[in-house]
Amino acid sequence: MNYSELSSAIQTYTENNFPTITLADSSTVSSTAQINRFIEQAEQRIYNSVQFPSLRKNVTGTITANNKYLSCPDDFLAPYSLAVFPYGGGSYTYLLNKDVNFMREAYPSPTDTGTPKYYALFGPTVSGAIISNELSFILGPTPDTAYSAELHYYYYPESITTATTSWLGDNFDTVLLYGSLVEAYTFMKGEQDLIALYNQKYMEALALAKRLGDGMERQDAYRSGQFRQAVT
Repeated sequence: MNYSELSSAIQTYTENNFPTITLADSSTVSSTAQINRFIEQAEQRIYNSVQFPSLRKNVTGTITANNKYLSCPDDFLAPYSLAVFPYGGGSYTYLLNKDVNFMREAYPSPTDTGTPKYYALFGPTVSGAIISNELSFILGPTPDTAYSAELHYYYYPESITTATTSWLGDNFDTVLLYGSLVEAYTFMKGEQDLIALYNQKYMEALALAKRLGDGMERQDAYRSGQFRQAVT
């Protein structure tokens, strides 16, 4: 299901074309903007309920010597894994995810150097007096030389509202449709029985999506610490 098909289905199911709204300040909200909001809200709910492989991305970068901080990508949501390896190539060392308290206790001095073994989500990056919205990692011990790094992380894929197609729309359109209908009917202050019906359909579709994303696609996963749903 592409964006055009999804938008049309929302209007058909709700029997509402969501005409342009004029707000108190005389600004307007178009039909397209309203429908896009329903879809984007549904996508966010789904992406935070199921850890699809399509939500993961990987990037490589460089860790500089004597600098224990590493900036996160702009679209970073949560870490999946972080590995370091000698600059120019070599064996990977996967870092263990800890918290900042552990890092400060284990490596209290910036002069505690070596090959990083741990990392923690530190907080926003700071440049001079400017605090950005982007996050950063703290490494322990402080890198004793330059290393290459490979980060696997979770992010929000581009919405179907701007990409016109998406992995979710192509492979699991039922959960996207019913999720959008729940948002649309909530906006419409629709009848409670219909909202309950669409929410039930959404939860049924979400359960099937979790069976795929958190179950079938993880049966042979190496890392046991990640969430894994049993599949029968």
